[in-house]
Amino acid sequence: MNVILFDDPTDRINLLPFTFTRPVAAIRTGILTIAEKWELYFQTRISFSTERYLQEKFPPVLSSDNFWINGAVCPDEPLAKRISQLKEGEGLLRENKVIALRSPEHEIPEVISGKMTAYTEPITIVDQLWKIFQLNAEQIKADFKLITANRASERVEDPHTRLYGTENIFVEEGVYIRAAVLNAETGPIYLGKNSIVQEGALIRGPFALGQGSHISMGAKMRGNVSIGPFSKVGGEVSNTVIFGYSNKAHDGYLGSSVLGEWCNLGADTNTSNLKNNYENVKLWNYGKKAFLNPGLQFCGLMMGDHSKCGINTMFNTGTTVGVSANIFGDGFPRNFIPSFAWGGAAGFTTFQFAKAVEAATRAMGRRSMSLGEIDRTILEEVFNLESEFRVWEK
Repeated sequence: MNVILFDDPTDRINLLPFTFTRPVAAIRTGILTIAEKWELYFQTRISFSTERYLQEKFPPVLSSDNFWINGAVCPDEPLAKRISQLKEGEGLLRENKVIALRSPEHEIPEVISGKMTAYTEPITIVDQLWKIFQLNAEQIKADFKLITANRASERVEDPHTRLYGTENIFVEEGVYIRAAVLNAETGPIYLGKNSIVQEGALIRGPFALGQGSHISMGAKMRGNVSIGPFSKVGGEVSNTVIFGYSNKAHDGYLGSSVLGEWCNLGADTNTSNLKNNYENVKLWNYGKKAFLNPGLQFCGLMMGDHSKCGINTMFNTGTTVGVSANIFGDGFPRNFIPSFAWGGAAGFTTFQFAKAVEAATRAMGRRSMSLGEIDRTILEEVFNLESEFRVWEK
């Protein structure tokens, strides 16, 4: 079964800045990325159909019999079963959106022909920025069942760690935990391989901690939180997704937010996720090139890959930050900060590309990883794509 997860152009634009550097299906919500979920359901490797400049890193694997699946769609058992039953030329639609198509063609045809059937069962589609954190709790629960089925958790041997709802706690091998409180009565808690939970940490489910990630001493994980692999997180976090390889290691509040990879929040960084007058939050949309009102009361920070902020940074409600931005200084910076911006409330200049690459190289080197030529080319493409929003350059 050759599965290709494709980017719907509208969904991809709505999910910027995260899709500047990855296909839609490489977005994490729950314990896994969307692509990893499909791989577990079908027990096969998948590939991607995405923007041309991303294809060298995420190449499509084509055959004479391809199952094309919308990369924004999260799998469940009924949907996976229905897709596996498709015959050549058949497909599934949801409100004129292609959900899946079985075709020998090497790309999704612009005009869909053949037998397309409306799929009317409940479905989860991550087609807007806020849905990444909004759907996170239900996706943690779904992924938890998928990952832990017919497996036994490692035991928590530390006598000073307190567990509640132990049947909803799963610990992979190599986890180090000391004097923490884990309450899974409100949802499952998953601790990935070789992760670390330090002394005094308070964790409430639903919660997921990726492989090799750390929870700092005294941290408060308030639920509906997913932390991807090799991240360091402390302070107070609620209703948030961190893709991986990112740090929020110190005190400060992060709520109703999404951080990409290789981000770093300086000590005592805080995000607002609720307006003082309780009005709906407006959020930047790249497709409309404007702030839209999606009807959200809670929304914090959306930060793209490789972006950083200095100590004591304050992010206003509904702030979007692009890729490789560097934010610092007092006061609230603007609510939309384009990629490769350098500055804060006092104003911005351009984070010159060579300097940004140098910073990314150093950050990755701290994890014994390197910024390859493919990644450098992707960042250069993003630098050029975002130039129209760096208005100070004009």
